[in-house]
Amino acid sequence: QVQVVESGGGLVQPGGSLRLSCAASGSIFRFSTMGWYRQAPGKQRELVASITSGDRTNYADSVKGRFTISRDNAKNTMYLQMNSLKPEDTAVYLCNAHSGFWDYWGQGTQVTVSS
Repeated sequence: QVQVVESGGGLVQPGGSLRLSCAASGSIFRFSTMGWYRQAPGKQRELVASITSGDRTNYADSVKGRFTISRDNAKNTMYLQMNSLKPEDTAVYLCNAHSGFWDYWGQGTQVTVSS
């Protein structure tokens, strides 16, 4: 059974940092494009950042220069380093693993940016 599990969310003050992690089953991880999405109350889910199996990255304009996505294929884990956090970054962050053959989601981790 494929599992995608996020961790690392929490409460942080504006300007602070958090690192999210996403662990996926080894059978799919290295072949997947991995992505972080977020969904705030009353808003549509949006792509935050993604990284292909070849380490090509893509970022939403709203997080460029503040967030960094990376992956460690040896650990079957993806990371999202979030710096200079803003209140508008508050959302549930979800991990996605997909290819032309599969599309798996984690259950999400809450990130709250507030003083």
